[in-house]
Amino acid sequence: MYKYRVSILGTGFIGLCSSACFADKDIKVLASTHNERKAAIINDGKAPFFEAGLQEIMDNIKKNNPEFLQCLTDPVKAVLETDISMITQGTPMREDKSIDLSFIESTAKEIGEALKKKDKYHLVVVRSTVVPGTTRNLVGKIVSEVSGKKPGKDYGLCMQPEFLAEGRSIEDTLHPDRIVIGEFDEKSGAMLQEFYEYFYGDHLENCPILRMNLESAELVKYGNNCLLSTKISYANEFANFAELVPNVDIAQVMKGVGLDYRLNHRFLGAGVGFGGSCFHKDVNAIKAWSKSKGYPSRLLEAVLDINDDQAIHIVDIAENLAGKLANRKVSLLGLSFKPGTDDMREAASLRVVNELRKRGVTNIVGYDPKALKTAEEELGNKIQYANSIEEALKDSECALLITEWDEFKILKTDDFKKHMKTPNLVDGRRLYDYDKFNEALPFRAIGRINLD
Repeated sequence: MYKYRVSILGTGFIGLCSSACFADKDIKVLASTHNERKAAIINDGKAPFFEAGLQEIMDNIKKNNPEFLQCLTDPVKAVLETDISMITQGTPMREDKSIDLSFIESTAKEIGEALKKKDKYHLVVVRSTVVPGTTRNLVGKIVSEVSGKKPGKDYGLCMQPEFLAEGRSIEDTLHPDRIVIGEFDEKSGAMLQEFYEYFYGDHLENCPILRMNLESAELVKYGNNCLLSTKISYANEFANFAELVPNVDIAQVMKGVGLDYRLNHRFLGAGVGFGGSCFHKDVNAIKAWSKSKGYPSRLLEAVLDINDDQAIHIVDIAENLAGKLANRKVSLLGLSFKPGTDDMREAASLRVVNELRKRGVTNIVGYDPKALKTAEEELGNKIQYANSIEEALKDSECALLITEWDEFKILKTDDFKKHMKTPNLVDGRRLYDYDKFNEALPFRAIGRINLD
């Protein structure tokens, strides 16, 4: 028998990474998706997307304990055969930038259908990012209406925000820096805490568990992502300041700022802006939510505006360096929104491509170590796709470094000279030694101009 049986309803980054990590710890996991092809891939022991470390864990499960992780296309069955159900469905952005809770709503109905047939106490945990009030007033209400059961009596209800960063979701799942549990009542929170005490064991000696009400836990996630987004836009604002005068290097400035014990250096790297499935969506969602409550957020509006402007800014830098780029070949090094993942959602490369095309650049070639397939799904024929750095740079007249993959970090000035028609290079992630590259190439970098 298994000590815990958990159903994971939703098999995106959060759901599948959690499923794999739990199953690798001898927890019986029934993941659920309505996508039959995706379920078949997972049941074959394969990850349907690239995330650093995920496939290795799935290989280990398939080799040693394949019965610990199964993927069903019947969420009602998954709930019926487990003791804890975690909702990890997506909460995408609507056209008006507000949050779309339709997947949460449909999943809550499916949980209700299952609990209608179940007499045993069951814990429902919302792990998707949802605006305050959703767990109590949408999920709890729907589950109760459909099942006829009462939260706190017949089933438990928690909201546990996840803090997984794509590209390191496995690491963040296995070694979190805190666990936040929003609880409907003490019994619900205690059951979830007991589960994590089993899963994490000694790791909890240095990982606090914070228990609070449902709405506070929901807002913690938005507070987290909005602050990280703000730090990035803050660094980019100061990078733009740095470019107003010679002798300022934003990398040195942010290093000095980040050494303050009240701040730390993380997310103070200037560049082409943030992307991914969370920051844009969550900042927009909480901004729309607060506006609906009568409070427009001036701060978050500025955070988004600064971020979006970075795509225009890096193309401005490129044209200041190389001249007008229309009718010339431009290379993009990196397409995914960050290294360690093939996720293209809200990637900076999408905004850069759109800005280049606005300026008449049609010969754009992109290369990414992992995201070529997902990039093609997002960009289609807007660009061409190279299978190597060399192919991407061949005969190019300007290269823009977009994503800080490790294989780009080791490139030397001679690599650009050798393959490019004209080795104009713009470092959008501050990967390269400014003095060395500026001496050897026509070179620019975010947050610095040539010294006097």
